[in-house]
Amino acid sequence: MKKVIVIGASGHGKVIADIIRKSGDEVVGFLDDDLSKQGVMGKVEDCLKYKDTYFIIAIGNNSIRKMISDKYDIKYYTAIHPTSVIGEEVTIGEGTAVMANAVINPSARIGRHCIINTGAVIEHDDILEDYVHISPKATVCGTVHIGEGTHIGAAAVVINNMTVGNNVTIGAGAAVVNDIEKSGVYAGVPARELV
Repeated sequence: MKKVIVIGASGHGKVIADIIRKSGDEVVGFLDDDLSKQGVMGKVEDCLKYKDTYFIIAIGNNSIRKMISDKYDIKYYTAIHPTSVIGEEVTIGEGTAVMANAVINPSARIGRHCIINTGAVIEHDDILEDYVHISPKATVCGTVHIGEGTHIGAAAVVINNMTVGNNVTIGAGAAVVNDIEKSGVYAGVPARELV
């Protein structure tokens, strides 16, 4: 049984804590710079005080997860909900969270500190770079490459064989039917850059 401290004590942190417990591991507590939140036992910088503990960054903002993981050299926990479906030859990087009823199909590669949210589908042979967030019910069809720091909104769809670059935000319900190279915010069906 691993002892895990959750960095981030908001709603996302509660979900991550639930996954840790359902996986048979122990939630020691939460670190958050807002000490008024329930269960918080210190600020994020206090992670360096805990030597034999794992950590997971339960913060939805991709750039904040990256900033924290770049700053602190600590042991990271990978949270995979027992109801998720993980195919053969899938790789999942450290610090990543896979939520309830998510599906990751064969030969997908998921980077470090990603979020595969509730009911999301990652199809075969997809590559998700580090710090990607796939929102609830989003679908990433087969052989898609998602760049670092990109956020795919709730119920959005990325069709087969697409490439989505780094630091892109795809709005909820959007459909990505063309490659997206330029960072920015895209929404609609088909997805277009918002200016």
